[in-house]
Amino acid sequence: MFSTEIAILILMGVFVGCMILKVPITFSIMIASFSTAFYMGLSPVSVVLNMVQGLRNFALLAIPFFILMGEIMGAGGISDKILGMANAMVGRVRGGLGLVNILASKLFSGMTGSAVADTSTSGSILIPMMKKQGYDDGYSVAVTCASSAVTILIPPSHNMVLFAVMAGAGVSVAEMFLAGIMPGILLGLCLLVLCYIISIIRKYPISDYMAPRERVKAILHGIVPLMTVIIIMGGVSFGIFTATESAAIACLYAFILTFFVYRKIPLRAMYPIMVRTIRTLAMVLCLIASASAFGVIMARLQVPAMITEALLSISDNRYVVFLLINLLLLLLGTVMDMSPMILIMTPILLPVATNFGMSPVHFGVVMLFNLAISMSTPPVGTVLFTGCAIGKVSVEKASKALLPLYAIMIAVLFVVTYIPSIAMWLPNLMRG
Repeated sequence: MFSTEIAILILMGVFVGCMILKVPITFSIMIASFSTAFYMGLSPVSVVLNMVQGLRNFALLAIPFFILMGEIMGAGGISDKILGMANAMVGRVRGGLGLVNILASKLFSGMTGSAVADTSTSGSILIPMMKKQGYDDGYSVAVTCASSAVTILIPPSHNMVLFAVMAGAGVSVAEMFLAGIMPGILLGLCLLVLCYIISIIRKYPISDYMAPRERVKAILHGIVPLMTVIIIMGGVSFGIFTATESAAIACLYAFILTFFVYRKIPLRAMYPIMVRTIRTLAMVLCLIASASAFGVIMARLQVPAMITEALLSISDNRYVVFLLINLLLLLLGTVMDMSPMILIMTPILLPVATNFGMSPVHFGVVMLFNLAISMSTPPVGTVLFTGCAIGKVSVEKASKALLPLYAIMIAVLFVVTYIPSIAMWLPNLMRG
């Protein structure tokens, strides 16, 4: 017979200890799971079986296709078409390059679903351009990092697939995709307004004039790669095919567009693209497998029920509980990456949120929103570090420039949290 309190202490203590020792997150979770299972008298084989069971989900097949699609379109220079389209739409206003940065992220999100990919592709082009035209270094990086948060919310995003898998029955990938659209658009619009106000105050420059014919041409060229979004969202929303099938078809479309229409890279470039995809996929799948075993042990130890009781001891007001959940996710997101957070915290916090009347799909959007903000915060903000590396700016300077953008992102987060219809309108519409 084992003590539940000691088992939880071993599980969390070993995990945190490994993280402090800078053991990779996958192995930290795995070591903690096996250590706790040994104390509980469970067979190591049962832990391995739980890891395997975590990968036996059809929805996970969408992840390699989304990763491959993003790699193909990133390598094929598709970002240039999106940036040209964004520049044609909002470039001729005060601080236009900052607005182009945000709009490009909204458009580019439909092709990669990765905030880091968005920052590295659009940022590598726009940050030097903004600095050259007289924008502050810190502001150039800050806008790029903040706009990348939109990428997590607007589908397709493999992080939404991860959440749907961890949430289990009752949460479909299609609903998650639809639920992220309106919050993503709202966040993008608020960032556009804020950056426009900042540009007027600081008197940032207006971009070069673009002739009407060139403007129309740039928009038309940008529409072609955006067809991937129509393929994915249209097919999934109208039940033509599943999320996995839509990802495969969109991947084929990206392949044809990159290698046979634009032809900026040779066909032999497909080999390094596949290598990068497999490396990323291997990391994601290992993380999912180890987190599955971790989640099963937490469930056996009734950790979610304990968390619920702890929050109830603070307040039984649902609005206060939602506030505490947001604060917890924002805090943990500053020290952990997005995928591990989804895999570890979903089994813990989802029952708490649903007990207080929040739908699983709405909670998924709120969780992803929190983690999207945290990706631009020190000390472990991958998006922030990527932007600083591209812009050759210190983390301190970029973080200071991000303060007003943090404020608007957190404000929109709480609006989405307390007004469920913003996220749930499209999923409810799909249900009829």
